[in-house]
Amino acid sequence: MTKKVFVSGCFDMLHSGHVAFFEEAARHGDLYVGIGSDDTIMQLKGRPTINTDKERLYMVKSIKHVKSAWVNSGSGLLDFKKEIKELRPDIFFVNEDGFTPDKIKLCDEIGTELLISKRIPYSGLPARSTTALRSVCNIPFRLDLAGGWLDQPYVSKYYPGPVITISVHPDYNFNDRSGMSSSTRKKAIQLWNTDIPEGNKEILAKTLFSFENPPGTKIISGSQDSIGIVFPGVNKLNYNKEKYWPDSIESETSNDILEFIENNLWFITLSPRIGDYDVLSDTVINEQNAKKLAIAANNCWNAVNSKNIKLFGKAFLDSFKAQVTMFPHMLTPDISEVIENYKDKALGWKLSGAGGGGYLVLVSDKPIDNAIQVRIVRP
Repeated sequence: MTKKVFVSGCFDMLHSGHVAFFEEAARHGDLYVGIGSDDTIMQLKGRPTINTDKERLYMVKSIKHVKSAWVNSGSGLLDFKKEIKELRPDIFFVNEDGFTPDKIKLCDEIGTELLISKRIPYSGLPARSTTALRSVCNIPFRLDLAGGWLDQPYVSKYYPGPVITISVHPDYNFNDRSGMSSSTRKKAIQLWNTDIPEGNKEILAKTLFSFENPPGTKIISGSQDSIGIVFPGVNKLNYNKEKYWPDSIESETSNDILEFIENNLWFITLSPRIGDYDVLSDTVINEQNAKKLAIAANNCWNAVNSKNIKLFGKAFLDSFKAQVTMFPHMLTPDISEVIENYKDKALGWKLSGAGGGGYLVLVSDKPIDNAIQVRIVRP
């Protein structure tokens, strides 16, 4: 009997990359496609689709490699759960950046093999992605490597210290609330459209910070977000007690150090947050815990600059542990289970996006299966 192969996705602005993906999947058997609804895409991407789910379904069904297609009935990253359980495919075929640990659990539950595509374009054609086709926007995302929360005065009042950030190329359309400063990036796009303008980086970052936090704002977004987006490379933001803006910014943009970080960071996509979520509840913020976070961030900066992978992994993990000690709701049982599955493969780990919705970021000098890697912005 011919095997049944299942794929799922948005498939907005249909392009050759989608067709190549369908063709690759169909080599394994009869191809069935689940399409994310308009509501689901809005929830995950924070923006409407270009084409409605009715139109997307019509186009996908018209492709010769597709045996059947439908609009998934659920929501979130596993919006296809009902349909895949009914279909019981032999193979669930996903792109490398579409992998999540929850998909492995689901496949194990229903006895389906999970196969990962490498996004190889059709021979002679350029690589395509919907994100790139929507608009050519070069404004970066931001990841804090260590020290996150010390840019908030209610933390730094106990003990000052640095936040270490990297500016990340928008090769992936990181989801909203993923800990990659997507909300601050949207403000930057409102200000500057597609590119950060030339000029003094600190003045530009202060402009973005002020634009995101106008007078009267009750919950102030930390300045590490705007600085991390505007400043290329890896940066150490030195915060004094109860300051919204760092006293100084140390930048490192040498290619060997940035490549060291790029080559040893791995991102695993996590499921969205479930229900009501408040990371600021039941906090344990005090001098002892804030000091641990500051020490870990300083150690991370030193490890990166000396390109010491073991010290980098340790400082990375120490920073995360200090964060969780102060903000225990950063971790959920589901995330703890994912960490348990990966901790033996990494020297250190942390979350981007508290409580889910973001990524488990791992430090490892060996490849990690089904993880994605990022590029750091150069000057």
